[in-house]
Amino acid sequence: MGSPIRRMVAALPGAPGVYRFRDGTGRVLYVGRATELRARVASYWGDLGDRRHLARMVARIAAVEAVSCDSVHEAAWLERNLLEERLPRWNRTPGGQEVPAYLLLDRRRATAGVRMVHEPGTPVPGVTVFGPYLGGLRARQAIAALHRVHPLAYTRSGLTGAERDLAAQRGIIGADREGLAEAVATVLRREPLAVASATTTLAGVRDRAAGALAFELAARIQDELRALAWVTAPQRVTTGEPGDFAVQGWADGVLVSFAMCDGRLRTWTQRRTSRPAAPAPPDWAVFARRNAELAATLARLHG
Repeated sequence: MGSPIRRMVAALPGAPGVYRFRDGTGRVLYVGRATELRARVASYWGDLGDRRHLARMVARIAAVEAVSCDSVHEAAWLERNLLEERLPRWNRTPGGQEVPAYLLLDRRRATAGVRMVHEPGTPVPGVTVFGPYLGGLRARQAIAALHRVHPLAYTRSGLTGAERDLAAQRGIIGADREGLAEAVATVLRREPLAVASATTTLAGVRDRAAGALAFELAARIQDELRALAWVTAPQRVTTGEPGDFAVQGWADGVLVSFAMCDGRLRTWTQRRTSRPAAPAPPDWAVFARRNAELAATLARLHG
């Protein structure tokens, strides 16, 4: 690893995000995502393990660029969007292997509960769509987590005998439907107090299971906790709302631009310029400023 590359890698944050490598001509070689940017990018100059096919690419890397994201889920979506838009030579597939999913919150008497679908479908009275999320398994595990904390499905009509017994054990009746539905909605809307409360409750159930030596159940609940964190983590680069707009950030002579098309952040560009950025939408301002500062730091180290 040459000195400029070493300095750029050291300057990366330990946050989740997306990175890309450029060669000496400025061509993008590879786009990837990371749970921790600094550690992941540094790994390319260590033991590549099952990524040995990338050794020839690593020898050509002349510059590192990165976007710092607010969650691993956001990084996963951003990588997917960028690779679907344009696939660099050294990337094998357009994004990760996760399947997009939506969660439907159903408040109707006969079908109350939360279920997963892969397409949001036509709006239905009494049903609210949340998402999209990446990963069908995570979505199903998140549903299980929500049911443990707010068992909305036990308020629907037509329960089996076993379900009625379980509802009775929890003290759940049909009249609880609206309250439980709203409790689920506050979690899926990522309201901090609701998410924290659900997480604490679920962690308590896990710990009691472990204390009772029900380790398989405790492990399953731990997976549900991770899934709940995944679907409630901040994520703005892919939304269920259509919309086209630009997000720009500027710092120390470097302009970073992101293009949102039809509710998905599709392109990421950056260039040197003395012209400051156009104001970013309010909910993007911190993201834009943070990544402009990161881009300027990496550009300065590149020389």
